[in-house]
Amino acid sequence: MSERHPRLQALLLTLVAGLADAVGFLTMGGIFAANMTGNTVLAGIALADGHWELAAHRFIPLVAFFLGALLARLLLRLTHKPAVPLLLEAALLAVVGFLPVGRDIELMIAALAMGLQASAITHFGTTAVSTVVVTGTIARIADAVLDRLWFAEKRPLPLVATPRLLMLTWAGYFAGALAGALLIKAISMPLLIPAALLIVVIFL
Repeated sequence: MSERHPRLQALLLTLVAGLADAVGFLTMGGIFAANMTGNTVLAGIALADGHWELAAHRFIPLVAFFLGALLARLLLRLTHKPAVPLLLEAALLAVVGFLPVGRDIELMIAALAMGLQASAITHFGTTAVSTVVVTGTIARIADAVLDRLWFAEKRPLPLVATPRLLMLTWAGYFAGALAGALLIKAISMPLLIPAALLIVVIFL
């Protein structure tokens, strides 16, 4: 995979995650495809309320996401090409809406795809950025803002590289969630859009 356009690649990947999360949450029973922090909290709440079946249902994507990340790591070891797990992710997102399976299996496939993305490409240029969660990204943006306003000379903290990239990834995730919510109302297979975006990422 080319590294000529790392910012654009990161932006498109966060668009994919935001789209998948919005579509998953709105169509698959209020569960996220990429945001495993949210799913963990929802599973804990269900367990605390004594809703065992709901808690188990909310744990499903955690397992699938883990298996997807594991598979991506294996594919990277075998091929050394991030495009391979991303192609598999694109294929999964493209076909999931056409499969004659229930909502739980659809959710597992979508979460597996997001796990593939989470491990397939984690560096853009020389900067490590997650494209499936933005909590840490927002914290790093805050770090970068303060460092720019008040440079510490005596005891410098670790430098926050490329704050523009961090802002792009947050904006991409937000835009993806917005687009996902709108696409559900416009087309019957909204996950085809993130599948197409992944192909663009691979060929950049």
